[in-house]
Amino acid sequence: MTQNSSNKLGLWTLTSLVVGNMIGSGIFLIPAAMASYGAIGLLGWLFSAVGAFFIAKIFSNMSRLDPGVTGGPYAYTRAGLGDFAAFLVAWGYCLGTCCACTATVVSFISAMSSFFPVLASNSVAAVITGLVTIWFITWINSRGVAISGKFQLVTTILKLIPLALVAVGGLFFIRTANFHPFNLSGKPAFDAITTTAAMTMFAFVGIECASIPAGSVEDSAKTVSRATIIGCLIATTVYILGSFSVMGIIPSTMLGKSATPYADAGVVIYGPAARYIVSGGVAIAAFGALNGWVLVLGQLPMGIAKDKLFPGIFARTNKKGVPAIGMTISCIIISLLMIMNFTKGLVDQFRFLLLLATLGILVPYLLSAASYVVMSAKKTHLAKGGLIAVMALGLGGFLYSLWEVVGIGQQSVFDGFLFLMAGVPFYVWVAYKKASSSPATGEAAGVTTKREA
Repeated sequence: MTQNSSNKLGLWTLTSLVVGNMIGSGIFLIPAAMASYGAIGLLGWLFSAVGAFFIAKIFSNMSRLDPGVTGGPYAYTRAGLGDFAAFLVAWGYCLGTCCACTATVVSFISAMSSFFPVLASNSVAAVITGLVTIWFITWINSRGVAISGKFQLVTTILKLIPLALVAVGGLFFIRTANFHPFNLSGKPAFDAITTTAAMTMFAFVGIECASIPAGSVEDSAKTVSRATIIGCLIATTVYILGSFSVMGIIPSTMLGKSATPYADAGVVIYGPAARYIVSGGVAIAAFGALNGWVLVLGQLPMGIAKDKLFPGIFARTNKKGVPAIGMTISCIIISLLMIMNFTKGLVDQFRFLLLLATLGILVPYLLSAASYVVMSAKKTHLAKGGLIAVMALGLGGFLYSLWEVVGIGQQSVFDGFLFLMAGVPFYVWVAYKKASSSPATGEAAGVTTKREA
């Protein structure tokens, strides 16, 4: 189905998809989680930011090498490394994103409990609220990619307001004594930086989102590239400046015990009313991020299904050109995960899903970085200087992603490996089905991720 320009994403709506998916509710909790490490956690942010820019530049460049393809990391990995690697990317990314959405819903419910305390004490009320939220956002996304994009732009602006108020206003209330001692963890500096970088990496997940709905983007070769870099810059500035202010305002002993670090900092800066403003910002952040991820969970499986590596039902679209059935299936999975896990404490659930989602998305980063080198060699005639630049960028992105995988921890990596391998039997089945189709059908399927003229 050919989409007209009124139902496509422009630069700022696409940038809001990147920023909105990167800046979820987790950013409001990370300063407290990192408090036991001290100010050295700011170096963790810095290392994550540098690595994230490697990844952002890789996706930016690949969007120019192969413009207009739907699927982002999956499509790029398939172009460079073939079907099996691409399937592992798709499997890990889709399920990891479902886990991330579940964590986001939990954070939304937690934020709303500031206004409706019953949500913190009554699990039935919490689950009902979560389900209503999930399916309301699914309905919004079913109305068309342009509508969900505009909704994303509005929620992104609204979530940035409280973060900016604390990040900028907090600079006038910082006490340098709160940054000492620099390393509270008792671990060697490198180990502390590695751990905090792994924690903060979750905040950069979503950097690839501009490339996923590329088939629904105006002038995708330029727009996807620009939106990726601009979105990364905005999010990184908010992250580092906000964490610096919060850590400078609240002593680490108090920060580690805080369930609402940004709200606590806001109270110091602006008074008691700021707690509700920041809590509202947390809720909007989670709500907006969930909207963006649901959009992704429709677009990515659609691109995979068109290549016959997912069942064809994921490629079916409604009259608005939206893969509503595939989106619905993804949201059923999110709903089940939320119900199954809601008996745990909110913090334990958030941490488990955070690690699982991060690993599920780091593997696509690893393989996308490797594919970038292969794609560049295939599609362009590189001079010696150009080849060195491509190799440096690809190797930098690959090593950074690998370093982050190590930082997640041995047990989480093992669980994640099982998580990926569980998809292999499914791949064998779809590969058999694809091989059984006629050569003409298979040939056509190889180009269906391309945006129709």
